Amino acid sequence: MRKITLYCCLLLLILSCGRTALAQDAPKAPDTPAPPAHYYHVDFVVQELGSDGKPVNSRSYTTTVNTGSHESVSVRASSRIPVLTGVSQYQYVDVGINIDARDAHEIGRQLALNLTADVSSMAAMADPSPHQPVERHNKWQAAVLIPVGKATVVFASDALESKGSMQLMVNATPLQ
Repeated sequence: MRKITLYCCLLLLILSCGRTALAQDAPKAPDTPAPPAHYYHVDFVVQELGSDGKPVNSRSYTTTVNTGSHESVSVRASSRIPVLTGVSQYQYVDVGINIDARDAHEIGRQLALNLTADVSSMAAMADPSPHQPVERHNKWQAAVLIPVGKATVVFASDALESKGSMQLMVNATPLQ
């Protein structure tokens, strides 16, 4: 009986010392206030470049982002193209642009974004006979750093069907 009583007392002593040790943690620093949110007008320009490096097609999209939240902003512009899948049966395919920007924050005089861009299109048909169209995709995703007030190429890739290329330029302008 004495051993059981001794073990119980030791157990209680260990448990009470453990609580005291936990209570001895260093006090936390007071929370620092979040920096104020800043708003930016963001222009996205998708350019198709010819083999000579000059633009042959350009499309612009605009949105507003803010540095106060980690929410995402989206730009969607597409067309639904019917694709013949059987006798009088069609399946619709979305082609166009999808741009997502999230986690906007400032680093000095630059705007940091986690950016995803998906550009899709139907390939031109040189053959007039009916067959399944070819859908082209350019998809990029990266954390990017954009100098404020300066258009910057953030993504670029060669075109699959020609000697040309495609690029995405971004320009961020602060809103007052």
